Amino acid sequence: MESDLAVPQTLLQRVAAGDPAAIDECIRQYGPLVWSLARRFFPRHPDAEDAAQEIFIELWEKAPRYDANIASEQTFVAMIARRRLIDRKRRVSRGPAVSALEDNDFAARPAISTPDTAALNEEVAGVRRAVASLEPDQQQLLQLFISNGWSHGKIAEHLRLPLGTVKTRLRRAILTVRETLAARNTPDSAEVSR
Repeated sequence: MESDLAVPQTLLQRVAAGDPAAIDECIRQYGPLVWSLARRFFPRHPDAEDAAQEIFIELWEKAPRYDANIASEQTFVAMIARRRLIDRKRRVSRGPAVSALEDNDFAARPAISTPDTAALNEEVAGVRRAVASLEPDQQQLLQLFISNGWSHGKIAEHLRLPLGTVKTRLRRAILTVRETLAARNTPDSAEVSR
């Protein structure tokens, strides 16, 4: 009984419990790992960013399934990342052909293995601003899905909404956040934004 109280929660267990500080800590701790894996699969920076976002969303969703007796957190994160990246790579390869970049000095640049802490913190702040710009009901959906790690079914039950409605609204919220982030990173974002 005493030993149960003495066992500290792992970072992913804290994420699964909805601890907001754990989410930031998780991004700081595993961001470089996720980023380096995403860059291996997707050399283009925007593609790697999208992949990394998908990985963290899946990580929040799967955090309740983490079992410290089976694998380390780092192994669990790498496994989730690898699966998501393989799925994304397959989706992309089935999509329409995209013309290759014609940037001759691109190959001469050193590969980026990890973003620096300031850049990562700025990305996190950008995501927070993008989420804050959403409608309150969209923010609530993202909170339940990402921070609380709830499944679509649990959210639907909690909010007393049809499962399809929850999935559609959540997908729209995520796409809106992505579009907001993409517009922020575009040089002509002032002209593109509404």
